[in-house]
Amino acid sequence: MPGAIYAEGLVKTFGDVRALDGVDLDVPEGTVLGLLGPNGAGKTTAVRVLTTLLQPDSGRAVVAGIDVVKNPDEVRRSIGLSGQFAAVDEYLTGRENLRMVGQLYQMSSRDAKRRADRLLERFHLADAADRTARTYSGGMRRRLDLAAALVVSPPVMFMDEPTTGLDPRNRQQLWEVIQDLVAGGTTLLLTTQYLEEADHLAHDICVIDHGAVIARGTSDQLKARTGGERVEVVVHRSDQIEPARSVLATYGKGEITVSSHTRELTVPVTGGARLLAEVIRDLDARGVEIDDIGLRRPTLDDVFISLTGHAAEQARNNGPGPAEEARQDLEEDVL
Repeated sequence: MPGAIYAEGLVKTFGDVRALDGVDLDVPEGTVLGLLGPNGAGKTTAVRVLTTLLQPDSGRAVVAGIDVVKNPDEVRRSIGLSGQFAAVDEYLTGRENLRMVGQLYQMSSRDAKRRADRLLERFHLADAADRTARTYSGGMRRRLDLAAALVVSPPVMFMDEPTTGLDPRNRQQLWEVIQDLVAGGTTLLLTTQYLEEADHLAHDICVIDHGAVIARGTSDQLKARTGGERVEVVVHRSDQIEPARSVLATYGKGEITVSSHTRELTVPVTGGARLLAEVIRDLDARGVEIDDIGLRRPTLDDVFISLTGHAAEQARNNGPGPAEEARQDLEEDVL
């Protein structure tokens, strides 16, 4: 049985730009799929196809058991969407924004009011409910936007980079809201550039680049593809490099790299914190003084460099390239 979100062979082109190149997805009901990738990878295009804002050139997509091409109106009644930018009316209050959404979905005035009040409490916006949205901070606008997407309690949610630009506190609050939603049975497709966000929220991760899926798995599985854990040791004196190398050789699962200049030794390992404690004990038994030691797991950039050939931070800082700009311009023309 296909999941709550299912796609097979999705292709979407904009002129010479192939934004989606045969994307397959399958998200079981009540789970989170993290769609991970750099700017221009095709994440937003995939979300727009799955939410009926764009039609695919080929392939098939089913959301909540409904074909997105054959029955787009039914799909829209079954989903919530929170885009990259908060879609709120700046001249309405937070309360008015949510009531308006409810009435657009043909809720009665009483039900729309009750639902708005409940969501304002849930998203910690009750104190600002009667202020105009233009006075809200970026984090408050993002929470209001997400609340608007939940006015009709959709079984399937799409969030396109919901925490981009938020400070750590607001990001953590949004993570907690998302976790509550999923615990209540909501199925979620989350696009993000942050592996740490996928770590917190996603049951499975799909990495996409240049419109194609290039890796799937859990966060731990993706990290393991980049070489897993590594022990890094900085010895106090250069003459202790060889004794340290001898100790690390008994625990290592690969080649030991040594920097004589920094007196640092690095070796891939498995075993986590328990193994690190054993390494420290054996180094001490050999009389090796250490200035620093740590267990290092692959970082966001390690994963991106391994899978896409470039660092995620570089992709974020550089912004969209010419091909991505062309795709965005063409999408705007279509929409």
